Amino acid sequence: MEPDYIAKRITELRLKKGVAEHRMSLELGHSRSYMQSISSGRALPSLTEFLAICEYLDVLPRDFFDEANPSPALINEITEKSKNLSDSDLMIILTMVNRLQS
Repeated sequence: MEPDYIAKRITELRLKKGVAEHRMSLELGHSRSYMQSISSGRALPSLTEFLAICEYLDVLPRDFFDEANPSPALINEITEKSKNLSDSDLMIILTMVNRLQS
């Protein structure tokens, strides 16, 4: 993992969410420049702040580090919504996913 991975991944996920650095900073309870200092690599979030950032981005910490998952928030939303589906509905979704991948 590259030393600046955390900064790059936060930026990637923030952009997917469509939120500006200053807005994210303020909504996390920090100064307008907080996220910019992380994105630029000048600072790293504490563990507590990292968990708050993950929650803000709708990403589980394990998914944050999964480089093979470019859209963890969407995957998590699909997973959560699929938990209440019947087996037959899940099979329909699986069939669609398999078709889209081929």
